[in-house]
Amino acid sequence: MRISEVKVYKLLLPFSGEFTHSLRKRNSVKNIIVEIIADQGKITGYGEGAPRSYVTGETQESAADGIRHLIEKYPFPWELNDIIQIWDFVDSLPDNKNYNSAICALETGLLGILARKRNESVTTYCPSDFCTDTIYYGAAIPLGSGKRVKEIYRLINEMKVKRLRLKMGKNLKENTDKIGTVKRMFGDDCDLRIDVNGVWNRELAFAHIPLIKRSKVKVIEQPMPPDDPDISEFADEMQKCGVIMMADELACTKSDVERIINDGHYKMINVRLSKCGGLRRSLDIIELIRSKGISFQIGCQLGESGILSAAGRVLCLLCRDAVYYDGSYDPFLLKENITTKDVSFGVGGKAGPLEGPGLGVEVNRNALERLSDPDIIRIKNPN
Repeated sequence: MRISEVKVYKLLLPFSGEFTHSLRKRNSVKNIIVEIIADQGKITGYGEGAPRSYVTGETQESAADGIRHLIEKYPFPWELNDIIQIWDFVDSLPDNKNYNSAICALETGLLGILARKRNESVTTYCPSDFCTDTIYYGAAIPLGSGKRVKEIYRLINEMKVKRLRLKMGKNLKENTDKIGTVKRMFGDDCDLRIDVNGVWNRELAFAHIPLIKRSKVKVIEQPMPPDDPDISEFADEMQKCGVIMMADELACTKSDVERIINDGHYKMINVRLSKCGGLRRSLDIIELIRSKGISFQIGCQLGESGILSAAGRVLCLLCRDAVYYDGSYDPFLLKENITTKDVSFGVGGKAGPLEGPGLGVEVNRNALERLSDPDIIRIKNPN
């Protein structure tokens, strides 16, 4: 299969309402889409990255430029006939989080086009030791108390999802009220995680301990900044409470995860495709986590289109041993998508494989072009 051209779209995805966490308030997100064209335009593959400056340091512009750099400076498989060519290309790329969303977009595009050419699923190319046909997604609740957040509460209740990930901010009273609302709506038996995005200092973190205890929080995600010297003391307190601390923004590369494991403060890692550099690197990180006997969840970036949601579904179904799964939220969060069908889940968060070759989704080109910057980056086969 001869790849003739790679296009990079700078996509603006509108939300159905405003969504907030402790680091950002958004009505839309800026992602990157890679379109790979082969066999004289007869076959295409699509990949997606979600650059977030507060996670990997990438912006939409830097990620788009990064894709061009990676294609031009490394052994990109313009003649693509075997999966090993994709893995060799990915393995040759910099182990640097500043390229991770760009690598994710390129890799998922390459996997998609090879699998579509062969009329098979991307899962065919991945280890099957931990495969499953069914997973159960949790639900994420953003900050705020407005109309849209109340609508999210209603949807979660209707879907009978009991695994909840609650975004928290710097205000103890507001956080207390929010947990109270969750307990009233979903019962005391809901599986509750709280996600702080690293905005608590020592004083605020310790002030939350009574709330964490009485609310039966199971997991607290990234409570303090990565280099906070007080994280060790807070981790000890959480361990006494039986609460697991999970690393997220701190864990973008395999070397990051090795350091986290050696430090011993975090006993769970949040693995996200765009944050961790795509499927191969995410699976490599998960293998390391397994070997060290700690746990992990598979997460997502807020504002993924159906392409990255579908890729996330692949990763989830390859990992039956993940403790939690987050993702496939695009039908609930996005005002408009670029895939022809939503990547969603059923009652209780239940989800299985997506039908069809590649990632199992089709791209609506009209929507993609309309929602993207007209300045499309085009990289042609040099031969």
